[in-house]
Amino acid sequence: MRFMLIRRADEATEAGVMPSRELAQAMMDYHEEMGRHLKILGGDGLHPSRRGKRVTFPNGKPVVTDGPFTETKELIAGYTLVEAKDWDEVMEWAVRWPCIAEEAGCTLEVRQVYELEDFGDVFTGDLREQAERVITRE
Repeated sequence: MRFMLIRRADEATEAGVMPSRELAQAMMDYHEEMGRHLKILGGDGLHPSRRGKRVTFPNGKPVVTDGPFTETKELIAGYTLVEAKDWDEVMEWAVRWPCIAEEAGCTLEVRQVYELEDFGDVFTGDLREQAERVITRE
């Protein structure tokens, strides 16, 4: 099972505040230890929304809006994508997030990632073959 640990944005991440050396070390230690127990598939921090763009499709037509986006509680500051055997295993690591220094008030959201099998008969035959060609996983 794949899960995404989503680090929600806050005023500091939206202001582009870089982590302290102490926090950077704690995050590296956390991910290194987690990687001994879970398979880490990816993860990165994201630039503030002022450097991003949003594409919406009112009436099916694309509209591009430049950041910043003011609703910080809905924004993502970073993520870690992991493979775990179940919810219990991933939550064991989510609650161990290093909440020191500027991370002390952070919010994490944990979401399970869909697998092709979760879609039932939607991805069968040619469509499944196409999906497997498009999705590259090592």
